[in-house]
Amino acid sequence: MGNRTMKVAILAGGRGSRMLQATSSRPKPLLQIGGFPILYHIMRYHGFYEHRHFVIALGYKGDLIRKRMADLCAPNSGPTVPISAGRARRAAQTRPAWVVEFAETGLDTATGGRIRRLRSALGDEAFMLTYGDVVSDVKLTELVAYHRSHGKLATLTAVHPPCRFGRLELDGDRVNSFAEKPVCTGEWISGGLFVLEPGVFDYIAGDATRWECEPLEHLARDGQLMAFRHTSFWQCMDTPHDRQALQDLWCSGNAPWKVWE
Repeated sequence: MGNRTMKVAILAGGRGSRMLQATSSRPKPLLQIGGFPILYHIMRYHGFYEHRHFVIALGYKGDLIRKRMADLCAPNSGPTVPISAGRARRAAQTRPAWVVEFAETGLDTATGGRIRRLRSALGDEAFMLTYGDVVSDVKLTELVAYHRSHGKLATLTAVHPPCRFGRLELDGDRVNSFAEKPVCTGEWISGGLFVLEPGVFDYIAGDATRWECEPLEHLARDGQLMAFRHTSFWQCMDTPHDRQALQDLWCSGNAPWKVWE
């Protein structure tokens, strides 16, 4: 299958209810880290690996995402392209261009339904799927190569989640050590980054289908879901605390997902 790049579908239509104070005026993918929306960080990361054709599923306050990305995609503002009528056109720039498409997927459509509505834009080849609030240092070249090696319909990135609470190591009643942000290495979860074949659309019944439930469960039951294990950095921006942690990493100059110059 060679080293062809893939389209990248990004789910950016949710309400971000766990961050209601911040998302009452703008959607979560537009919340900023280091002065740029987390959505832009995600696109820069994929663009570094030469996956530069993005299909963004809109819903809650999608017009704001269109406008903000159009601003970022103005000529001479970076490796992006202007956007009009839902489809971006290529622009002659000194740096590699992005192609960005938007799809209105409904205000209350579930994640699976949003993916299903992207079918015509994604075409009949394998594509990547991610959420608009997750950053990591997954080596996308290795992820894609792994997907192409096993011949199944779907690959998810399996990660160890950061633990919700600090971890104590005790000697009797004495605390030997304390870790504020440990990683829960005893369990694996889906990291929200997938490589998928078009056959996965057959597993999505309609707008009310949650991708994280029936489709993935049925793919696993059919032996069509494989896991790419990632043990390095991964973080979703699910809460204000998560957002601050990402901001702190960025300000430290050691953000693991910043692989571009």
